[in-house]
Amino acid sequence: MIAVGAILRYAVTLTVSGISIQTIGLILMIAGCAGLVLSLLYTLTLTSRRSLGRDRVIEHEDPLLR
Repeated sequence: MIAVGAILRYAVTLTVSGISIQTIGLILMIAGCAGLVLSLLYTLTLTSRRSLGRDRVIEHEDPLLR
């Protein structure tokens, strides 16, 4: 979405009656950046939750070895 928005914003010179192609490109770039940030936050949050469970070590004493 970011790349398509940038193309529409900066490279396309087409004019359409009632629609601003540059504005649509800007909206696509903003939506793409927002989606990228949200997905990175979700991935980092999910990764940190998974690593918390892996680092835990629980040791039990075997009563027969005493």
